[in-house]
Amino acid sequence: MRQHAGRRGGKRNLLPLAKRMRREPTEAERRLWALLRAGRMAGFKFKRQEQIGDFIVDFICFQARLIVEADGSQHADSGSDVERDAWLASQGFRVLRFWNNDILSDTDAVAAAILQAVEAIA
Repeated sequence: MRQHAGRRGGKRNLLPLAKRMRREPTEAERRLWALLRAGRMAGFKFKRQEQIGDFIVDFICFQARLIVEADGSQHADSGSDVERDAWLASQGFRVLRFWNNDILSDTDAVAAAILQAVEAIA
């Protein structure tokens, strides 16, 4: 998730950046999208690279108030992630973060964790 001003309660429109990010996903984001798209996760609908306030989140399910982030090494020890997650929580969202290498090497475990989170809402 990248911090920027934006469309859903933010300071400027990040739609062009979000569109570019949808066109150029990382391999881990591609793998997650294959799991989440078209209601494949217990019928819950996810969107990708969506602006929430001053941020762009990797994946979001508005119905479950759930955000899923694919994190690369740039997120290690990131204080900004803590602040961002706190703000998102204050807006009623739960954030699940997965390391890219975990998404790529243990996709089934990642899928199970996401499924458990959405089923807890249902």
